[in-house]
Amino acid sequence: MAGLFPEINEDALFLSRSDTEELLGSFSAHAFYLDEQDWPTVEHYFQAFKFENTEYRDKVRSAETPEKARKLGSARFRKIRKDWKQTQVTVMTRGIYIKCKTHPKVAEALLATGDRKLIESSNYDYFWGCGRDRRGENNYGKALMNVRKKLLSEA
Repeated sequence: MAGLFPEINEDALFLSRSDTEELLGSFSAHAFYLDEQDWPTVEHYFQAFKFENTEYRDKVRSAETPEKARKLGSARFRKIRKDWKQTQVTVMTRGIYIKCKTHPKVAEALLATGDRKLIESSNYDYFWGCGRDRRGENNYGKALMNVRKKLLSEA
């Protein structure tokens, strides 16, 4: 009989997107150049691209920390792009990919995960993470695995 929670894949690698020490996280301080601008982190890039307003995008890009960029990206009074639900995974994936292409050590760390399932271990995020009950969509883990597959195909 199945339990309340999904079975744990013993080979899965759990990581935190918001851990600044996690090489594969979106908060790690690995700057890159994309869309004609320099970005301090993937999180800055991701949060800024929620908005069409270029002045506000620059404000998010210039945030001192990824935490501050996330807070600016979550501002309720700002108008988010109409297509954001359809494009957010693509934006995140592009940021991760360019980060890996810019920083070989990050790409090596991602490739070193082999064929393990990568899981963003957020208890509260059911879109990007696995959620408290591990039934979340894990879109961050899926984005990492897609980038890993692309890097392997290019090798």
